[in-house]
Amino acid sequence: MGIIQFSDCYRKRSVLVTGHTGFKGSWLVHWLQTLGAQVVGIGLDPNTRPNHWDALGLEVEDHRLDIRDFETVHNILTRSKPDIVFHLAAQPLVRQSYDDPLGNWSTNVMGTASVLEACRQCAVVRAIVAITTDKVYQNREWPWGYRENDRLGGHDPYSASKSACEVLIDSYRHSFFSASGAPLLASARAGNVIGGGDWADDRLIPDIVRAAAAGQSVEIRAPFSTRPWQHVLECLSGYLLLGEKLLAGERNFADAWNFGPAGELTQTVGSILALTQERWNRITWQPSKAVHPQEATRLNLDSTKAHDQLGWSPAWKLEQAVSQTIDWYRSFYQNHSVLTAPQLEQYVQQAIANKCSWVSES
Repeated sequence: MGIIQFSDCYRKRSVLVTGHTGFKGSWLVHWLQTLGAQVVGIGLDPNTRPNHWDALGLEVEDHRLDIRDFETVHNILTRSKPDIVFHLAAQPLVRQSYDDPLGNWSTNVMGTASVLEACRQCAVVRAIVAITTDKVYQNREWPWGYRENDRLGGHDPYSASKSACEVLIDSYRHSFFSASGAPLLASARAGNVIGGGDWADDRLIPDIVRAAAAGQSVEIRAPFSTRPWQHVLECLSGYLLLGEKLLAGERNFADAWNFGPAGELTQTVGSILALTQERWNRITWQPSKAVHPQEATRLNLDSTKAHDQLGWSPAWKLEQAVSQTIDWYRSFYQNHSVLTAPQLEQYVQQAIANKCSWVSES
């Protein structure tokens, strides 16, 4: 008995991933390779040591360059002839956007424009999934989730630049990709993704596991802030499902989509810390007394549209998402082993048990 994922649509297809050396990108490349895709990557060298990309040791057509280099990006697309492009490359950190606002705006907006324009000029591209963030919405500290038709905005440079990306994407969709035969372009919004292999600065899980591995306590900026926590495989399943629909030529899916957790997964930072401590008793923390740049204190996503129209739903509950994440890091630090492949297998099996729409047994 075999397992069919995403209608087997990625097998033997050429798939280009920007930001492939990053946390999310490396998980996506691994999954695509298990699906039989021929992956081409465009990205920078990983900026942390250790990092998930090097830990996996994946073999792909690997191009290291800045996505703002339009000519080179265009040449790579022309040679590799991808059927679909997953655009993940970005400046992803709020605090870094304060330190280098021009670099943040340039990478996130003009970098995205560079990728979209290269796709426009590459006749074989059939689908594009551009990844933004849950922080594209004008945050009003609502207790309910933001929907895809809520107002875009952002106070910090990172959120504002990603909101601008959504405007750019919508412009390209209507200006260049609306004609018959043009690529189908969708954007995907997800945030506060956890999972093994992320070592970025100023992110909750990487900060606490680094400290735990060093036998140190960590200062936490905002233990009472709420976020829509989810494992990286959850949003990736949404991206891949969305890509399947676009590759099938279903134009009504060329739109913006939220991929967020179920309600019980929207929890405070302090609640997540308590779950991590249950899984690894070396984790200790205390509230930070320093003054930090402004960030939203409450953020929820409403994924009803993805549930109803795409048939997408999460597979893991919050406790599973956190335990799998902490287990990955414990194994890495204590046993020098990488649990990415077995955790993907566990996730797929749970998705089968949950009857998730993108997976079936034959």
